[in-house]
Amino acid sequence: MTTPYPAEDPEPYGSESRDRSLDVAVTGMAGRFPGAPDIATWWRALLRGEVLTTRLDREALLAAGENPAVVDSPDYVPVRGLLADADRFDHELFGISPREAALMDPQQRLMLETAWRALEDAGCDPTREERVTGVYASASSSAYLRAMLTSNTLDAAGVEEALRANEPDYMATRIAYRLGLTGPALTVLTACSSSLVAVHLAVQALLNGECEQAVVVAAAVDFPQLGHVHLPGGILSAAGACRPFDAEADGTLAGSGVAAVVLRRYEDAVDAGCTPHGVLIGSAVNNDGRAKAGYQAPSATGQEAVIRAALTAAGVGADTLGYLEAHATGTRVGDPIEWSAASSVLRELGAAPGRIAVGAVKANIGHLDAASGLVSLIKTLLVVRDGKVPPVTGFRSLNPLLETAGSPLRVRAEGFDWDGDGAPRRAGVSSFGIGGTNAHVVVEQAPAPAGPAPEDEHDGPEHLLVVSAATPDALRASAARLADWLPDHPAVPLADTARTLAAGRAPLPYRATVAGRTRAELAGRLRAAGAARAVGRTAPPVVLLLPGQGSQYPGMARPFADALPGFTAALDGCLARLAEEPAARVRAALFDPAFPAAELERTDLAQLALFCVEYAAATALGGLGVTPVALAGHSLGEFTAAALSGVLDLADALALVTERGRAMDACPPGAMASLSVGEDRARELAAAHGLELAAVNTPESCVLAGPAEAVEALAAALDGSERVRVLRTSHAFHTSLLDPAVPRIEEAAAGVRLGRPAVPYVANATGALLPAGSAVTARSFAEQARGTVRFADGLAAVARAHPDAVCVEAGPGQALSGMAVAAGLTAVPLGGRQGTLEALGALWAAGLPLDPAALTRPGRPAHLPGYPFAGPRLVAPAATVRTAPPPAPAPAPGPAPEADAAPARTPGELVAARWTELLGRDGLTPDADFFDLGGDSLLVVRLAHRLGEDLGVRVPVRSLLTGPTLAEHTALAASLLLAGDPR
Repeated sequence: MTTPYPAEDPEPYGSESRDRSLDVAVTGMAGRFPGAPDIATWWRALLRGEVLTTRLDREALLAAGENPAVVDSPDYVPVRGLLADADRFDHELFGISPREAALMDPQQRLMLETAWRALEDAGCDPTREERVTGVYASASSSAYLRAMLTSNTLDAAGVEEALRANEPDYMATRIAYRLGLTGPALTVLTACSSSLVAVHLAVQALLNGECEQAVVVAAAVDFPQLGHVHLPGGILSAAGACRPFDAEADGTLAGSGVAAVVLRRYEDAVDAGCTPHGVLIGSAVNNDGRAKAGYQAPSATGQEAVIRAALTAAGVGADTLGYLEAHATGTRVGDPIEWSAASSVLRELGAAPGRIAVGAVKANIGHLDAASGLVSLIKTLLVVRDGKVPPVTGFRSLNPLLETAGSPLRVRAEGFDWDGDGAPRRAGVSSFGIGGTNAHVVVEQAPAPAGPAPEDEHDGPEHLLVVSAATPDALRASAARLADWLPDHPAVPLADTARTLAAGRAPLPYRATVAGRTRAELAGRLRAAGAARAVGRTAPPVVLLLPGQGSQYPGMARPFADALPGFTAALDGCLARLAEEPAARVRAALFDPAFPAAELERTDLAQLALFCVEYAAATALGGLGVTPVALAGHSLGEFTAAALSGVLDLADALALVTERGRAMDACPPGAMASLSVGEDRARELAAAHGLELAAVNTPESCVLAGPAEAVEALAAALDGSERVRVLRTSHAFHTSLLDPAVPRIEEAAAGVRLGRPAVPYVANATGALLPAGSAVTARSFAEQARGTVRFADGLAAVARAHPDAVCVEAGPGQALSGMAVAAGLTAVPLGGRQGTLEALGALWAAGLPLDPAALTRPGRPAHLPGYPFAGPRLVAPAATVRTAPPPAPAPAPGPAPEADAAPARTPGELVAARWTELLGRDGLTPDADFFDLGGDSLLVVRLAHRLGEDLGVRVPVRSLLTGPTLAEHTALAASLLLAGDPR
């Protein structure tokens, strides 16, 4: 890659007067190719000039079903562009049953996966694309369908199913259906030029306003993937190598692959912040008509005309082109005609001799038939994007039949760098189909986006990366691929990466999230991400945990303000309802880590500060879509719960908390100690040391409180025999030392309007879950300040009411989360050691309905690693290659033994067997749903027919539709047998 590319007069990007409103950006692309599972791997191989076709050995050919006589023929060429794992399909991701997936042509299965990955590359969530998106699909003739139809194993219904799963009429509409895309969905078939014609049609649809975005996808996968028999004078190579424009070229090779691009109007793409792979500035399609020697012969006239039309549409001269990706089949007839046509028209339109380098990807991978034009386009986009021209693999000397005098074209055996010297790199792509439909596209290098300032990762903000997949293995693979990608792409801002993962990826059932500031930190955490549990179809219920005094610390609001959207506004709303002096004091305590901790331990300040943080955090969570079904506040937290549930309005709650804090602060001082003991043992210790039981937090954790000297004596007496921890408090809350505060609290509560709770919450004094609509008295607020906090009972009540709840600790610390876990609940502390941002990510990973994009900073769509498809191998039995079975041994003389009569099957066994047959699933449970497992209305009709045959009764389709579970179908079958309604 050392030879510099010759450049003519440089021109600033976009200096021409042509109309750029007709440009179309390629915002996403994806593909799988012979010898390469993705575009990045393939591009590196092309730059190295590698031949990616495979020479198949005899055993592999015979195992694939090739006839031994054909394999052993001297004219047999055992070479092709082989696509690995072409029979695999991630059917679960698309909600397709195994049986339906097995019936589908592998080409159409691969097109679904590749369209998904191209949309991801464009920064689009394939399952929630709101733009009107068209689908333009092309594929080669279905050898898979032919294999099934010629197997002689299908009945009439089976033939109909096979046709519906394989015929080209359904390939574009199936993608549109499975991905929810609402623009035009067209199948485009013009033989070898199909996919580049599809690109032209998609461009026209975008410019005509028929869609806002278009996916163009194409596949060419033979079944099985074998070599070929060389016929003298035919287009297939005798040597097993495709060598376009070379003196020794003797034909092409078959190849298998799949490719897709995503297109948008250039102005729309730029407005959305996309970084295009390249820009399509002109395209054209025509047909040779009768201007050729025969139907299958190419025509120089038609090829010239289509190139001229595309350049005219682009509004540029041939003198601005530097590269041409040729159709380039390497055939004796095709190459000279193509060379002559391209040379003539490009010279006429201003291209200087030797100006335009010729590329020929078929030399690397073979001829991908209907997908070849799209594959050539992707290669050309990479050439103009990266400024690197790969060698024409296998080229040694120019075919003497090519006219080189004055030709703008040149073929290079070595790759080289293409320096545009400020002018945009431009190239052409040709694709010509048997039958004469020709296509040509003009491609331009996209302008470099205005990049952000270089990141200082260590001093920068935290970023949340979210990853999801349909299976645990795919989740691990996705996390690992992203971890490997991050250090190698420092030019992509972490904000762009985080935003794309959050807004441009499908939220799938298995999820993982990590937070960090640097690429290395994030990559390490991605590699360490553990296995996840699948989230359900419905979000789990949420219970908010609201801590009490003792959890406070200076600066405790900062983690929430940095990571929780809406928190600061909600907190400001609280502080605005306080007088100026206490509001300033609370704000300083909440945001200044240097605020005196001893001052914050004062009851009047601590309780007010905690209430404000908890209320603001809960309000912000509600703004993200996290709505609780219950609230569990510990001591002071019960007041926050009362405010959030509607018993107290915010102003009254702040006034009541302020008076509660003052009243308690005026009480005699005391101390509190937490012990890892049960309630009975705690009462024994309390009696022995002159203390009182202040709280029962879990079955094995209690708090004793009383005079400070008594607490110190308890700690000294236990001396490590039982775990004891003295708490950071100034008073013995929930003991008789607080008796002077009780009448003041009750008086303050009596002076405010008390509503009825809209959300149930835990009453500390009783440990009961107060139902919505209950009456709340002023006395209850006083009693809870004095009585034992029965939090363990409250959490047990929550667990009984909502056993699958996710408890979110909406305040500083994580003490209540540990108590919830002890009660058998799942808990996520927002202010715990893991950090608020990662905690919010954990809520998304647990299936809560919050939008992860709301947790990211502004960013542009980035080209990130796509979904790691790795589905099972799926081949329909009717498509399986069969060999003749060995002759059966002659029966022994004598009478044949009597066969044992097969036992009659129950209705349940019959129904389950038919489900397995039609859906391809076993291990069925009674609550399995026919439609959730991939069934549809047509399969229900078949099910009714098959069950009718089994049972000898008429099975109503409507009943199968209205009761879709296995148990309901079984009960229906049993009832029909009892009724005896004959067919």
